[in-house]
Amino acid sequence: MTTTRTTAAPDPVASDMIGSGVEGGLGDQIQAWWQRVRSGDMGALPAVGGLVVLSILFASLSPFFLTERNFANLLNQAATLVMLGMALVFVLLLGEIDLSAGVTGGVAMALFVVLNANFHVPWPIALIAGFAFGVATGAIIGFFVARVGIPSFVVTLGLFLGYQGLALLIIGSGGLFRVEVPELIALQNGNLPPWAGWAMLVIILAISAATSFWDRARRNRAGVPNRTITLVWIKLAVIAVIGGIAIYILNQNRGQGLFAVEGVPMIVPIVLVILWLGTFLLDRTKYGRYIYAIGGNAEAARRSGVKVRWIKWWAFVICSTLAVFSALLSVSRVGSVDATVGRDIVLSGVAAAVVGGVSLFGGKGRLSNAAIGALVIAVITNGLGLLNLGAGINLMVTGAVLILAATVDAISRLRGNGVRT
Repeated sequence: MTTTRTTAAPDPVASDMIGSGVEGGLGDQIQAWWQRVRSGDMGALPAVGGLVVLSILFASLSPFFLTERNFANLLNQAATLVMLGMALVFVLLLGEIDLSAGVTGGVAMALFVVLNANFHVPWPIALIAGFAFGVATGAIIGFFVARVGIPSFVVTLGLFLGYQGLALLIIGSGGLFRVEVPELIALQNGNLPPWAGWAMLVIILAISAATSFWDRARRNRAGVPNRTITLVWIKLAVIAVIGGIAIYILNQNRGQGLFAVEGVPMIVPIVLVILWLGTFLLDRTKYGRYIYAIGGNAEAARRSGVKVRWIKWWAFVICSTLAVFSALLSVSRVGSVDATVGRDIVLSGVAAAVVGGVSLFGGKGRLSNAAIGALVIAVITNGLGLLNLGAGINLMVTGAVLILAATVDAISRLRGNGVRT
């Protein structure tokens, strides 16, 4: 007999590492959070711990790991995977998967560069055409999965294979186009002025404070338990300290020649804005709550009046659209487009989400989990590269981390259902 469970959307307050939903002081809420951890609901805690351990390990093995230049390079390296991991969260929360996300972005970029270079279409219009292709692909996947009932694994595997051929037809075997648009190249190669980094931190603190106090006000009006105000100030203090240290490091000159290279990489605020918008959508809208409900128990959600088909359809559209943006970041970094763009990254995107704490079974996880998981994988790649270890070791270590994360997820589900392990 199969037992199903319904997973509600994580409350934006309760989903933090320190729990809510418990009246009382700071000690009571820390105790409640610890009880959740012991029951298997660890969220991003293992990934955060792994990130800290890996950073300490590579810092002790390589004198270059903690340099300003490598820190900025690490953020640029991680941006593509962070974006793809966040894209996949929308379908993973439903208990679905999109194996074609990477090649969808690759074909979109191929379409963009050919329109711009061969047909002299202005680059903004060509780029819009690329994103329109991503939206259309998501709609096609959503139709076959939600309306026809074909498993998402089969549909997206078919597109994964077919789109590789489509990319070859658009660009040609062995073809390569350079991207000559300075605005797009700057996405992964430009930096903010030093003052803009501090302004960004002030804005982040202001938005975090406003969101936290708005959540408290909503919970008070609803008459539900609220977390102590002390946790809000602790959260803001942590953001201020960590953000301040990061911006101070990035504002140091990391150039090696006559020209200074300093400031926060331009891609950082862009990724943070998309992370905030996606988190707001999942945590604070009906659509987000419906995604978690469907991921927990699709039949129960359907009987409750949720339009499951439309929710799934839009989830695949969002996933494919963000996948195109991920490919754009990859193209911006290397400065060229060929027929292999996006072919090998999709499994790393799934790995980033799972390593960060997103459940492959649906109904559990957040966008920030995927971002943290992507940083873990990026640190592994970056650190092993500094140690001059080959790609084989990198893949083996990443695979081992993924298996460990999936094991933690499976055990936490068993413990959450009351099964002794």
